[in-house]
Amino acid sequence: MPELRIGTCSWKYESWKGIVYSGTSGGNFLSEYAEKFDTVEVDQWFWSLHAAERVSLPDPAVVLDYADSVPSDFRFSIKVPNSVTLTHFFRKTKSDLLVPNPHFLSKIIFRDFLKRIEPLGKKTGPLIFQFEYLNKLKMPSQKAFQEAFGKFIRECPKGFQYGLEIRNPNYLTGDFFSFLDEIGVHPVFLQGYYMPPVFDVIEKYGEQLRDLAVIRLHGPDRKGIEERTGKSWDRIVDPKDGELERIAGMVNGLLARDVSVYLNVNNHYEGSAPLTIERIRRLL
Repeated sequence: MPELRIGTCSWKYESWKGIVYSGTSGGNFLSEYAEKFDTVEVDQWFWSLHAAERVSLPDPAVVLDYADSVPSDFRFSIKVPNSVTLTHFFRKTKSDLLVPNPHFLSKIIFRDFLKRIEPLGKKTGPLIFQFEYLNKLKMPSQKAFQEAFGKFIRECPKGFQYGLEIRNPNYLTGDFFSFLDEIGVHPVFLQGYYMPPVFDVIEKYGEQLRDLAVIRLHGPDRKGIEERTGKSWDRIVDPKDGELERIAGMVNGLLARDVSVYLNVNNHYEGSAPLTIERIRRLL
């Protein structure tokens, strides 16, 4: 039976008091969050690349605390550290030279990461490899990317749900989804920024999807919505009624084809991820 899990991108927001939190659980809200949702996306371990000689990975004690805070049927979808997925270091200005990341697709770092999240056990959901927009200076072609990632993932430990998010709209082709099927990796769809509408992509290539899809709802204007909300995520400021109706129909269509769905909602999508989830649940 396919399953639908709907949760938020991270959970550490004081402004969710009165919506998700009672305000009595102290600084760690995860156990209270898990009473209302059955999944959450962990973003904090993504930001791991600081310098060629310094990579930060999850603290096993923190991982164990997270595991102990949620019930056995809860699932964490986790963004893989960007020390593995960045081809080059971030540039402070466009005139700075591109410096290659020596850890790109490092099997050593990835295996260390897997070891550190072991305390999550069966509560580990999809592990998301998120790649930025890969211009020609960072990756010569889609073929080159698929060859590099394909070689890497085939040598990774089995038994995990691996997901791949790309931010090159032109990569979203039938060949790409065939590639994912071939290597046993699930598609991760991003709704927002400069990517095409997720429901259009799934309408076109949905027949090629197998078993599981991860859908991440972000908005097109991160900075703009932060200015409108003041980073207080307790109200809807950019309602997307028509879009949500199409997303609900898309999710139901995937479930009908035996494709399980993780729907990860960001505050930047409408202004308050838990309130957006309430709206989606009513539509479903």
